Amino acid sequence: MHRLMKEESSYRASSLENASRDSSKEQLHMKLCSGSCHAEQILQTLNSYRQSGIFTDVVLLIEGQEFPCHRATLSANSTYFRAMFGSNLKEGHQEIINIQKISASTMSLLLDYMYGGNIIIQEDNVEDILELSDLLQISKLRDACVTFLEGQLHPCNCLGIMKFADSFSIASLTEKSKRFMLECFVEVSCHEEFLEMGVKELVEYLSSEQLVVPKEEVVFEAVMRWVRHDINARKGALKDLLEHVRLPLLDPTYFLEKVEMDGLIQDSKECIPLLHEARKYYILGNEVSSLRSRPRRFMEMSEVIIIIGGCDKKGLLKLPFTDLYHPKSRQWTALSSVPGYTKSEFAACTLKNDVYISG
Repeated sequence: MHRLMKEESSYRASSLENASRDSSKEQLHMKLCSGSCHAEQILQTLNSYRQSGIFTDVVLLIEGQEFPCHRATLSANSTYFRAMFGSNLKEGHQEIINIQKISASTMSLLLDYMYGGNIIIQEDNVEDILELSDLLQISKLRDACVTFLEGQLHPCNCLGIMKFADSFSIASLTEKSKRFMLECFVEVSCHEEFLEMGVKELVEYLSSEQLVVPKEEVVFEAVMRWVRHDINARKGALKDLLEHVRLPLLDPTYFLEKVEMDGLIQDSKECIPLLHEARKYYILGNEVSSLRSRPRRFMEMSEVIIIIGGCDKKGLLKLPFTDLYHPKSRQWTALSSVPGYTKSEFAACTLKNDVYISG
């Protein structure tokens, strides 16, 4: 009888062990599927506790408004609060913590994010949210604000966004804003932000090799528009700005009618050497060696190399081909062949922007 009971007990234990093994896969599967839901449930419960003041152990005082919170939740979200509550700082042991220079409405949005993981970022709150997330060192939210601002770049606001990015040392956003400004200079120069920039900033952009303009007339008009926005304060900077305008590349007729006849330029003796340089270029062409006589990198004009004629490897067969090589694009373009190439040799020279062959 005793032996029978012992065998039955062993059988039950074995069956229970087998049942546990069989259900282990199902339990593991349930954990994987319910993990995020479980975390969300916990956050929802904590948020309801916060709103009801249950188990809260600290109060944030902002603009006279009190926000009861849980130290653990704040610390889990923010490096700033984690350092505060985990150290011997006076604020870490206070029941009420007064935080200055931030808005209560923005803090309310961030607390909703901390307790719920959701926040609506839009044009009218992105700067405040970024500023506060930067202060509280909530990196994920800060990065989301940066991404939002990158998507909002426009000719009317890129300079303002760049200044904002500079103030928070956001290098990626600063660089993208600057590149956007240089690539969309024509449109940017027509907006109010452009007219409000400082002279040093403007000189930096005008001298950049990344400036994209279809023709130099656009640059000249932008400079004159900037100066005339506050003539009395800015006319003294005219010469420094025009040094970065490539006057020799202006159309000669435009130069005579718009530049030489401009009253502000005529009144500035400092600008006279720049006008002389442009006139000299119109007469002598490439003989004038100056950075201002070189086309900008992204202009419709560019420096090229032209190969004219030549012969085969043995020097017996003369070639009629004329080819153009574009160094920046690394492309070859076939031009018109040389007429009468078999009858005579020839010399080549350039004047202004033309190539002459004689012989």
